[in-house]
Amino acid sequence: MRSDTGVTLATRQRRRLDNDWAMGEFDLLRRLRDALPPPPARVHVGVGDDASVTAGGGALVTSVDVLVQGIHFRRETATPAQIGHKALAAALSDLAAMGAPAGEAYIAMTVPPDLSEDEFMDLLGGVTELASATGATLAGGDISAGPILTLAVTVVGRLPAPGDAVRRDGALPGDALVITGELGGAAAGLLLLGDGAEIDAALRQALITRQLMPQPRLEAGRALAAAGAHAMIDVSDGLAADAGHIAAESGVHLALDADVVPLAGGVAEVAATAGTDPLDVALGGGEDYELLAALPADEVDGARAAVQAVGIPLTVLGEVRVGAGVSVSSAAGPRHVPKGFDQLS
Repeated sequence: MRSDTGVTLATRQRRRLDNDWAMGEFDLLRRLRDALPPPPARVHVGVGDDASVTAGGGALVTSVDVLVQGIHFRRETATPAQIGHKALAAALSDLAAMGAPAGEAYIAMTVPPDLSEDEFMDLLGGVTELASATGATLAGGDISAGPILTLAVTVVGRLPAPGDAVRRDGALPGDALVITGELGGAAAGLLLLGDGAEIDAALRQALITRQLMPQPRLEAGRALAAAGAHAMIDVSDGLAADAGHIAAESGVHLALDADVVPLAGGVAEVAATAGTDPLDVALGGGEDYELLAALPADEVDGARAAVQAVGIPLTVLGEVRVGAGVSVSSAAGPRHVPKGFDQLS
């Protein structure tokens, strides 16, 4: 395994790409550098050298996320730009869950022979467009030939001190559980990609976009951290599964109220065509990349106002109790807790 996560996007000769591209590897690097905006002052050396050089005080918050063709996306249903967007979004969502802003991003790719030059540039366009929108800086990476398309993204954010990072292990009995945005949209969009279900065209497109182009909740994460969140996680594996991670790390019980789970528009219609419960889609589907947080109960109103100020609703889903695990109940009684998504299963 290589240790230099900031290596240049130009590959060594021994790892020459097999693709029949008009531009060579070093031409590719120059074209990429020309497409990037000037780096911020903290980046002293970025794309184009053997490693990046950055400066800045405080604590570094670092996350690595990998997307693999056939597991996390299909090239038949996602454009190259959407694939690039999602790869960076998934990694940035981890920074959001820690309450950290976007900093540098490093991308390592394996590129299959059937990926064209134009498709490759479109993929990078999806990355750079989201980077620009979120304040992230593409500072380096690596590229090599491979049998399938894979993207490994490392992102770095900065906080004033290590203790400013919101972890999974701080939830306390009596905390309120809150969730940003709406749930189930990404899972419903995934169902639509493999099914011609008859639903409203606008809803259909919105759900598919939610699956293919998720939005990392960076501003909401910072707002929740500033409001005093004791614990936080991004909902990538499904609400129930990710609530379970907080419960396990904090040594508490998370009680969720099924009657108040905010469903994305169209989820109920898609669930009906698939013969499943819409709540199960929301609880177990994953890839919504919303933020689940445990907050002191007296901070909920302030947190809601701060999150709504960046255009995202905040819903109280339940509470933290003494005990272990996760329970989901409604006015009708207890409900089954879906397992959620496991990348190795």
